[in-house]
Amino acid sequence: MMGEAPSSTRIAAQCLRDDRNEGIAMARRKALLVAESGGHLDQLVRIAPRLRPQFDSLIFVTSETDQSRSLLAGHDVRFVPRVPPRAGRSAARALFPAVRLMRGERVTDVISTGSAVAVPFLLGARLSGLEAHYIESAARTDGPSLTGRIVRRFPRVRLYTQYSRWADEVWSYRGSVFDGFTARPSGREQAPPRRVVVTLGTLNQYPFDRAVQAVRRVLEQLGETNVDVLWQIGMAQAEALPGEVCSTVSAERLRVAIAQADLVIAHAGTGSALQILDAGRVPLFLPRSSAKGEHVDDHQLLIADELSARGLAVTADPDDLRPEHVWEALSRRVERGSAAEFTLKTGES
Repeated sequence: MMGEAPSSTRIAAQCLRDDRNEGIAMARRKALLVAESGGHLDQLVRIAPRLRPQFDSLIFVTSETDQSRSLLAGHDVRFVPRVPPRAGRSAARALFPAVRLMRGERVTDVISTGSAVAVPFLLGARLSGLEAHYIESAARTDGPSLTGRIVRRFPRVRLYTQYSRWADEVWSYRGSVFDGFTARPSGREQAPPRRVVVTLGTLNQYPFDRAVQAVRRVLEQLGETNVDVLWQIGMAQAEALPGEVCSTVSAERLRVAIAQADLVIAHAGTGSALQILDAGRVPLFLPRSSAKGEHVDDHQLLIADELSARGLAVTADPDDLRPEHVWEALSRRVERGSAAEFTLKTGES
């Protein structure tokens, strides 16, 4: 179970007993920013410039994917093996390499947005006497994730939620990655979109065939034959789809395509949501369903509902997708203002 202290805890503690924090100049703050690739990493990249107090040096730690290589180009980064969700043994095996990395880089803080990779790194940070911070995903609109519940058990890990409504004496609210976004009428005449991006993530173990078929169906119902469509669909079935079909697309190419699109249809991952909002588009979300084997849980529905409530998204079940959802998404645009600082708890706070 991931909730139990891994057996390698004793080994790591023994290695650190005689030289805890050796060589760290406390006047300089150096942080490991730890996140799984995808939405967790995207959130951490966005929050990093807002962190206060400021750090002298930041090192990103994540698994190596097309998205992480593209997103972290120009950043200091260390790639590590992925820790799958709900994989206690993988988390235990990752603990000692995590501690070794912290010692080698002589960091003062470890900050993570999850998911499972947060467990070995935050546990290792506390064994090392380092400051440890866990920022719960923006997908968790009504309470902590499994990872959040696990790391809460570790002594003196600072915990943060991105929603004020469930903040309490344990979980502090310092802001959200969605801060600063507002929706406005687009002023666009009702006409079928000419450029469409469909992005369904890179969860290859969870093909999203239902969404692919729903989008193909609604594009036919719109009656526009001259549509430029870019499909990024992972391992989903791709028979007879109009346009260009890709399993993965680099972050930069996807960013450009979204910026040029009239309409963006996406699964409701936080990474996809943020990229679409950045481009000033209101996403049309098709959340994955755990009951249909499309994800491990229904957190995508939570994030879709949250952004729809803010007026920043349109949400539909793939089986219920209709042209009316397209028109609604096209009727609004998104503007972005500045976001407040994200102040970390320090000392006894």
